[in-house]
Amino acid sequence: MPQPDYEQEILDLISADGYQPIKPKVIVKKLGHGHDSAGDVKRAIKKLVKRGKIVYGDNHLVGRPDGSHHNRLTGMFRRMEGGFGFVTPAGAKRGPGEKSEDIYIAAKNARDAASGDTVLVRIFKGKTHGRVRGAGEGEIVKVLERQTHEFVGTYMEAAGASFVRVDGRIFSKPIHAGDPGAKGALPDDKVVFEMVRFPSHAHDGEGVITEVLGPRGSPGVDTLSIIREFNLPGEFREDTIESAREQAEAFDERIESPRRDLTDMTIITIDPFDARDFDDAISLEQHDNGHWLLGVHIADVSHFVQQKTALDREARDRATSVYLPDRVIPMLPEVISNNLASLQPDRVRYTKTVFIEFTAEGTRVSVDPCAAAIKSKRRFTYQDVDDYLANPERWKRKLKMPVHLLLRNMHTLAMILRARRFKRGSLELNLPEVKIDLDKNGRVSGAHVTENTESHQIIEEFMLAANEAVAELLKDEDRLFLRRIHESPDPRKLHALTDFVRDLGIKTESLESRFEIQRVLEKVRGLPTQHAVNYAVLRSMQKAVYGPAEEGHYALASDCYCHFTSPIRRYPDLQVHRLLDDMFNGRKSPAGFDELSLLGDHCSEREQRAAKAERELIKEKLLHYFSERLGEEMDAIVTGVEEFGLFAQGVEIPAEGLIHVTSLQDDYYHFDRKSHTLSGRRAGNTYRLGDLIRVAVAHVDVERRKLDFRLIGKKKAPAKATERTTGKKAKQKPSRPIAGKKLHTKKTSKKAAKKKQSKTHKPADESKKKKKSATPKGRGGKAKKKGKPPRAKKRKK
Repeated sequence: MPQPDYEQEILDLISADGYQPIKPKVIVKKLGHGHDSAGDVKRAIKKLVKRGKIVYGDNHLVGRPDGSHHNRLTGMFRRMEGGFGFVTPAGAKRGPGEKSEDIYIAAKNARDAASGDTVLVRIFKGKTHGRVRGAGEGEIVKVLERQTHEFVGTYMEAAGASFVRVDGRIFSKPIHAGDPGAKGALPDDKVVFEMVRFPSHAHDGEGVITEVLGPRGSPGVDTLSIIREFNLPGEFREDTIESAREQAEAFDERIESPRRDLTDMTIITIDPFDARDFDDAISLEQHDNGHWLLGVHIADVSHFVQQKTALDREARDRATSVYLPDRVIPMLPEVISNNLASLQPDRVRYTKTVFIEFTAEGTRVSVDPCAAAIKSKRRFTYQDVDDYLANPERWKRKLKMPVHLLLRNMHTLAMILRARRFKRGSLELNLPEVKIDLDKNGRVSGAHVTENTESHQIIEEFMLAANEAVAELLKDEDRLFLRRIHESPDPRKLHALTDFVRDLGIKTESLESRFEIQRVLEKVRGLPTQHAVNYAVLRSMQKAVYGPAEEGHYALASDCYCHFTSPIRRYPDLQVHRLLDDMFNGRKSPAGFDELSLLGDHCSEREQRAAKAERELIKEKLLHYFSERLGEEMDAIVTGVEEFGLFAQGVEIPAEGLIHVTSLQDDYYHFDRKSHTLSGRRAGNTYRLGDLIRVAVAHVDVERRKLDFRLIGKKKAPAKATERTTGKKAKQKPSRPIAGKKLHTKKTSKKAAKKKQSKTHKPADESKKKKKSATPKGRGGKAKKKGKPPRAKKRKK
């Protein structure tokens, strides 16, 4: 019997004429599914409240968002250090730094709400607050749902009492800890802390220690703290491992109809030198009429991860692999990801294959998907392919002719597709991406800039082409699927972006045109204004998310786009593979719009959680690094301008810190929101987004994750580059896609990694030391954990 669509039934009930707000338990009775369904119905109500479809009113009554409770709203609370905070209404779209839709909550009106909690707010009629332009003011009536009761912090003792200072700036004061002796906590230990009573304006908080992670600063404790703080998954459950083992025992490489046997085709993989999971392979032929037949062969994870199994339940819950600087937390057990599904050379492996036919000019004319079996003829690293492109004749002598021709043709077609993509308006930013290097103890030892070479661009273009082709195929089949959605920017932001660019002295038409954005980005390449423009464009964009709505991908200039090429590490890709299975077998796809919306929300949240955990761990490692380097100077780029000061990120070491306006004592400064500037009265005392400046490390607070810089002065930006490279290897600064997800993968071969060490940025007192303890790098330049290497990180669209 199919599962009832509780959400739709609730919405139908509430939207009916004559509906009056009622309690959730009454809704359960009215829907008539019986007492056993009460939990499911109440969970559906909470999800609808979070999405802004319905609201809680007085006495927890459920009503319409536009009904008689117009002075009530539900939203997510963010508490500031001063105790006050802001509530973002459910469903509101708010970009970075934008607070115009938020409701200001004074400390005395915030009750015991903590950052991330879902709350019910009563709005004060006709009252706005000057702290944020246009913001209304209100009070929290009730905390509807806690984001978490579990926190990570540092244990401390004072005046005979025990406390935990929670990491970050969630709580302004240490929280009293009951019975710390039960877990054997010692001062300066990092601990996991369960909140029993949340602190408020009227009373202190209280909680209990549930786990001791180890002494603060010990190797690995910072990573373990982030894993607990963000509730990242640990070891796989036993039934998940058992399910994976059963799949391994059942697999025997037989190729049975209707799976196509492609084992005689010339197919290769291109991956990082230390990759262990090969989830994509390529074939390419050119016909007599000049047309290209591109084969994109993706690991058939759906064959091994069947729906409604323990393996699927855990993969769905994880939704993504998490890539931390010193380890990988995979979505699937390694027996699947690194063995059964991995497209290893000279092994029969199952794939979902998409053959895409292009004209000689790169116009797509047909798409043919199938379940297939392949046998990769050779494994290449990115460095191998870059070397091939630079020295094709030398490689020709040691490669079989079909493989040599395949590599040559891959480069030709990829560059054709890349040129067409930019011609249609695809956007790409020129922001150098700096990755930290770690020593054997997981501490920062330096950093390096990643490169987007032509070998990466080849794979990037083919993955983009496959993702788009599959999405349009599913659309033509009238199937609902999880799209990768990157909404168009808010026109108000683009107006502000246009004004900002003109203030820089750049002549431009309205940047509501993507082609004008393209033109401006190209115009400033190599100029002193490059950073300012690129950061401003980035801040004007939306976040990319997953969902079934018929919306396109703005940054890629694609009307229909999905993720298909990385099912080993992304659950949305696995869902798309299953839809292809349904299509091959003539089955109707079971998931409805609401179910896919919830899955999209879940996968987006998991993706954002993983990204935030990675950022926070990098930040913590960098804070430890700078805590021993107070006063050290560095070049930095202004990444944010606010009324209270400047945010700046180091050029060589990617730490972001605050230059508070009170530390700028040489002048009186005025903040201009429109132009993103802080301007003094004296000539030259103007600082804007993207400026290159010189700063010194002024203050470090590891527990509160705060880094303060002192401004030394403005740096003179480099002159415009006059040399254009024409070689096979792309020499331009690496580009980053605007949607916030990297389209390319960076790995180094052992030889290249050794060569790169000489270019690694280090503090002056260490620059001459031989880096004996440095570990090899994982995908994207991240250090491996000592011992078992992490699975390579793939960043493909």
